[in-house]
Amino acid sequence: MGLYQLIYQSQSLVPFETPELTALMHQARAFNRIHHITGLLLYTPDGRFLQVLEGEEEEVRDLYYNHIVFDPRHFNCRVLAEGPCQRRNFADWTMGFRVAQAQDLRKLLSPVPPDIPGLLVPRPHTRPELLELLLDFVANCETEPWREHPV
Repeated sequence: MGLYQLIYQSQSLVPFETPELTALMHQARAFNRIHHITGLLLYTPDGRFLQVLEGEEEEVRDLYYNHIVFDPRHFNCRVLAEGPCQRRNFADWTMGFRVAQAQDLRKLLSPVPPDIPGLLVPRPHTRPELLELLLDFVANCETEPWREHPV
């Protein structure tokens, strides 16, 4: 198997405050370190998650489909994009973390206007487009030191 990325979003059942987010990050980083998974987690104050997972395909798919989907702390898990990749975009983070606002997620996930004249249906971002938007968001986002954690 090869390097793989999976991007999903979900909704928390209850709001996560700093202690819950800190515990979630410690748990995710420990698991990811053992399984050689890297990635990024965005969380909005209204309880939405957007996460990128990167690693060997078997490890990433197992984590998402056998663990994350069944985590009782959230619901409405929806894969936005997944597939093989050439390199890790978040290679230095066992799980990077950023707080995002609802409008940030709307901007990241808004459909792309049709690029073909006469086509009236917008399309979702491709995985490379979404990753580029996420990398730009991370680069321009202020963060607190506890939210950074290199591998």
